[in-house]
Amino acid sequence: MKLLLHTCCAPCLIYPKKVLEERDFEVVSFFYNPNIHPYTEYKKRLDSLKEYAQISKVKLYTTPDYDIESFFGAVGGKIEEPDRCIACWRLRLGKSAKKARELGIDVFTTTLLVSPYQNKKLIKKAGEQAAEEEGVKFYYQDFSDGFREAYNEARNSGLYLQKYCGCLFSERARYLKKYRKINEKI
Repeated sequence: MKLLLHTCCAPCLIYPKKVLEERDFEVVSFFYNPNIHPYTEYKKRLDSLKEYAQISKVKLYTTPDYDIESFFGAVGGKIEEPDRCIACWRLRLGKSAKKARELGIDVFTTTLLVSPYQNKKLIKKAGEQAAEEEGVKFYYQDFSDGFREAYNEARNSGLYLQKYCGCLFSERARYLKKYRKINEKI
């Protein structure tokens, strides 16, 4: 059975792909991540994913353009977690459910479920809502037990490893944490 896997990056594809294929799913990857900022970061993640998809023989679909306007439109004034993240997940999983339906694939899931830093309960809810709206099924599995394994494989394979979730807000938070640590030492 085919399964559309919303994929945010190459490292996050590694473990879910392995597990899903062991469960006899034919994995089809879909990259839709208008949250990733700046464009150079978006391009690095997409290029790395294209490279890994080719090596691992995964069919990969992408969107034709960098759709950051949709991300900012979806999050609107929601700049705090979890509201901003929920809006982002709804956007990305909604587009993924729609793509699954368009391709005639009955079930989809997301690599967001591999990160130990994401709220799985809220991602599941967003996925189920998107599935219901598009008439497909959302496959839920917490893949986070394979996060470290996938990270190590990605590093050993020379794949690009990002340092933040992707959005401008998460990049800012990354630097603010670093800045706070420096100030705490002074």
